[in-house]
Amino acid sequence: MDWQNFAYAATQIVHNFGAVAVVGGAAGALAWRDTTVQRRLAWIVLIGWTIQAASGASFGAISFYHYGKFPDIHGIAVAALVVKMACAALGFALAAWQLFAHPSAASGRRGWLALCGLGALALSSAAVLRWYS
Repeated sequence: MDWQNFAYAATQIVHNFGAVAVVGGAAGALAWRDTTVQRRLAWIVLIGWTIQAASGASFGAISFYHYGKFPDIHGIAVAALVVKMACAALGFALAAWQLFAHPSAASGRRGWLALCGLGALALSSAAVLRWYS
């Protein structure tokens, strides 16, 4: 068995489920007005962004372990990676804000819309990163 490919595949699976959590959780919270449900979804989104960051870092760690260096990306791929990292940082902060700041209904809705947008932007950047690297 090729352990490097296995590690990449396992990490990609985890990364994909993190993407489902950040986009699906935020979209679900927009559909539900119940604060208890939204609070649970905020936890899912917060954990999803954590998974995105950790699994994203794992891709680089796997490459470093097997090749002694990080992936050789440049140009548009680097920009896409920076966008993904910014989305993860902002998404984590915004999900934590949804959980702990107890925003008003209007502010909370704007927060969920922003989280949906960050999730969609991160997914789009992932496609660009994959294509250009």
